[in-house]
Amino acid sequence: MTTSSPHSTPRQDIRNGHCPGERTEGFEFQGAAPVLDPLAEVRSADDPPTDVYLTGTVFLDIIFTGLDSAPVRGTESWARGMGSSPGGIANMATALARLGLRTSLAAAFGDDMYGEYCWEALAQGEGIDLGLSRTVAGWHSPVTVSMAYEGERTMVSHGHEAPPPGDGGVPAPECPPPSRACVALLVPGREEEWIARAAARGSRVFADVGWDETGRWDPADLAGLEHCEAFLPNAEEAMRYTRTDCPRAAARALAEKVPVAVVTMGEKGAFAVDSRTGESAEIPAIAVEALDPTGAGDVFVAGFVTGTLAGWPLADRLAFAGLTAALSVQEFGGSLSAPGWVEIAAWWKHVRSYDDQSPAVRRRYAFLDGLLPAAARPWPLRRAVPTLGFRRP
Repeated sequence: MTTSSPHSTPRQDIRNGHCPGERTEGFEFQGAAPVLDPLAEVRSADDPPTDVYLTGTVFLDIIFTGLDSAPVRGTESWARGMGSSPGGIANMATALARLGLRTSLAAAFGDDMYGEYCWEALAQGEGIDLGLSRTVAGWHSPVTVSMAYEGERTMVSHGHEAPPPGDGGVPAPECPPPSRACVALLVPGREEEWIARAAARGSRVFADVGWDETGRWDPADLAGLEHCEAFLPNAEEAMRYTRTDCPRAAARALAEKVPVAVVTMGEKGAFAVDSRTGESAEIPAIAVEALDPTGAGDVFVAGFVTGTLAGWPLADRLAFAGLTAALSVQEFGGSLSAPGWVEIAAWWKHVRSYDDQSPAVRRRYAFLDGLLPAAARPWPLRRAVPTLGFRRP
């Protein structure tokens, strides 16, 4: 439901008065310096300041951890741990930023404490450019409570759709900025017109899709794929849209609609087809102790986008995406668990030093040798879990 009374207002650091399609004089990307820039070898002075643009809904995620089982009706369950972080589209934005991509997010933020916390965590904590985002007066932030147990999670969410961007210089997501790439979420029954505009500007569009609550799974809802370079659904979504009973067959069918089709298969890995070259690739999942799968799909997309923009072979892109997703499920939360280059380097150092992964894994990821910074800390790494309860002095 869309509320109509609040008026959207920009935060002080928004570049007022300019369409995202315009390059403002002297504008420089304000993201934090990454540990490693995976696009360093392909950058030029004429490139846009943004590597990846995305838009969507930011949730405040509250994650309960340390539950032995699912909550039982009529009882009170105590969790041994709790964390909070930005969620929703923030999961993917954080994953992209931690991999060193200059990430721009256009989203609405509530003017409540939750919205302020999410804004600060993304802009200051992750170095994500929020110059195209806005604060909506009187609109409360969407919230998701996630309970993780037995390697799975149960979520309860609440929120209302943000009012559309108004006048007063607040840029609208439908006017995307120049960027190397855009990530789009296809929504059944809704046409995202900005995707065509982004592609016309030269952006490479990577599409994901949400679960079709209508149960129609109408292939016509994927019409936006004609403007996309890659489509990355999970196996169940891919098979339902293509009316197939095999993820690999689904990927091949989708490759008739989009240049690169990638189907994730959970514990079985992922399969990809490049219709332009006729190439296909399949990688098995990496064996890890899964604690919480929240955001793993977003992290996978971020890893694949990174490898694609860097110009890696299809098999390496797929393997890297699978690795980043595997590392993320070992931690609780969505954006909290997204790995950066230090985590990836620490994992690779561990793999080369111990025998808990197969020789095939060491061969498959040998391409990391010429890419990674030296690992500064031993594997496994544990992140500090932020919470709303503490503020910096």
